[in-house]
Amino acid sequence: MASLFAKTGNEIAEILGLSKSFQGKQIYKHLVDGVYDFEEMTDLPLSLRKSLKEKGFSPFSSTIIRKDSDKSGAVKLALRLEDGFVIECVLLTDSSGEKTACVSSQAGCAMGCAFCRTGTMGFKRNLKDYEIVEQFAHLLGMVATSEKASQSAAMSSVREMVQKKSQDRKTISHIVFMGMGEPMANLDSVLSAIRFFNDKNAYNISHRRITISTCGVVPGIKELAKRTVPVKLAVSLVSADNTKRSEIMPVNRTFPLSELKNALLQFQSVSGRRFTFEYCLIHNLNTSKADADKLIQFCRGFEVIVNLIPFNPCAELPYETPDKEEINVFTRFLGKAGVSYTIRISRGRGISGACGQLAAKVQEE
Repeated sequence: MASLFAKTGNEIAEILGLSKSFQGKQIYKHLVDGVYDFEEMTDLPLSLRKSLKEKGFSPFSSTIIRKDSDKSGAVKLALRLEDGFVIECVLLTDSSGEKTACVSSQAGCAMGCAFCRTGTMGFKRNLKDYEIVEQFAHLLGMVATSEKASQSAAMSSVREMVQKKSQDRKTISHIVFMGMGEPMANLDSVLSAIRFFNDKNAYNISHRRITISTCGVVPGIKELAKRTVPVKLAVSLVSADNTKRSEIMPVNRTFPLSELKNALLQFQSVSGRRFTFEYCLIHNLNTSKADADKLIQFCRGFEVIVNLIPFNPCAELPYETPDKEEINVFTRFLGKAGVSYTIRISRGRGISGACGQLAAKVQEE
C-alpha cells in the first residue's frame, strides 16, 4: 500500500479507506509522534485497529533490512524501497547528546565525485518526498524505542517517550541532506519533505536546523535562492582550482567555479545567511600551500565557514587520509589569511556511515 508519510490527515483517510476523515488526522498525529503500530493508537476504535492489522497495513513503504552502530553512537540503517532499491540513512549523536538525521535524496548518485563511495553505485532514481520522510521516521522510531526500553518505569507507548523527552523538537533536532545522492537534482521532492519536517503540526523542525548539501549544481542553487527557503546550505568544494576540481568532481566541467561563485553570491544576497564550504582533505591532492591560496581567494566576498573533513577511507577508492601535520600546515595557511574554518570529527566511520562512505553495499550482498 501507499506510504502514510508526507501526507495530510485527509490523504491518510483516503488511502486507508476510512469513512471518518478525523481518524486520518488522528493517525497523522500518531505517526509524527513516532507511533507506527496501529494497535498503540488507542484513540482509534478497537474494531478499526483490528481491521487495519488484519489487512496488513503498514505506514511505511520501506523496510529496515540492516542496522549497524559504532562506538561513537552513530547508527546506520539500510532501507529497502518498494521497488527493491536500497538506500542508507544515518543517525549521528554529538558530544552534547544532540541527534542529527543524515538522509538520502536519491538511490545512488549520478555526480561521480571521485572521492565519494556513493558515486561507485551509479544513479538509480530520485526519491519521493515520502521516502525521504520515512528515513527520518525510521530513525526517530528507533531512538524513541531505545529510550523507552532504557527507562526504569515502563511507558505505554513510543509516543509518550517522545513527548516526555522533548515537547518542541522530538528527539532528533537536526536534519542534513548529506546522504546518498545530489539534493539539488531532486529539489522538488527535497523541498516537499522539508515542508513536512518544518510543519508545526508535524515534526516542527526549524529551517535553521535543516541543511542541504550540494556538489555545486548551479541551477539548483539558483532555484533555492528563488524560492527563498531559509534552510542552511553546504557546498562540497574540495578544490578551488578549476582543473583539479574538474578531475575529481565532474560537475565542475558543467558548472565551473566562476559560475558556482556567481550562484552562491546570488543565494547569499537573498538569504542573508552564512553558508559552508565542505572541503574534503585528501593526502597529497588538495592540501598544499597553492591549494590553500586558491581556497582563500575563492572565499573572498562570501560570509562563509570552511568545514575541513579529513578523507574517510573506502576500499574502493585510491585516496588516503592526511596525517595531523599535513592538516595542521593547511589550517595555518587559512588561519593567517583570516578564513574561518572548523575540522569535522567524522562520526560513523566504523560503520561506513561517515561523509562519502554511503554506498548501500547490502544491496549487492
